[in-house]
Amino acid sequence: MSTIVAVRKNGRIVIAADSLTTFGDTRLPASDDAAWDKIHRYRDSYIGIVASAAHLLEVQSLFTEAADRDLSSRSAIFETFRSLHPRLKEEYFLNPKEDEEDAYESTRMDALIANPNGIFGLFSLREVFEYQRFWAVGSGADYALGAMHALWDREQDAEAIARAGVEAGAAFNSATSLPMTLYAMEEAV
Repeated sequence: MSTIVAVRKNGRIVIAADSLTTFGDTRLPASDDAAWDKIHRYRDSYIGIVASAAHLLEVQSLFTEAADRDLSSRSAIFETFRSLHPRLKEEYFLNPKEDEEDAYESTRMDALIANPNGIFGLFSLREVFEYQRFWAVGSGADYALGAMHALWDREQDAEAIARAGVEAGAAFNSATSLPMTLYAMEEAV
């Protein structure tokens, strides 16, 4: 899958991701992948997606065609992806069935969004969370969260904390590998 992290500390916001794509047991490393960056930029926001590789292309397509997508807050992200869900089903042929027990149809993707307003998690049932310090998604998320937690009180640099998160994912998760991409910005005041 992947390891994607976002960190908010000392007026800086950072998002970082590994570069490995997997197809079952087959690995496509960055050295062989012409498009290995898992983070898409839209205006002043960065979106890192974990799910099928097709999801990044779909989101890039949907966000490139219009300039009115709002990712500035938790509620704005929810409304944006709520409005995109029917299009994912109708135009991109998303199969929204994940678990019969789910209360809602799934978008079948998780994402982290970072912009000057904060760091946000978007999950498959369109749940949106805003994080005060850091978060991670993907198959290496547990390792990344542990590494970032261990550094939080000792390290003041948001980029160093994010790097440690992705590096821990790469060290311990078989679906995560370096190099990583990292984007940093100033937090809005």
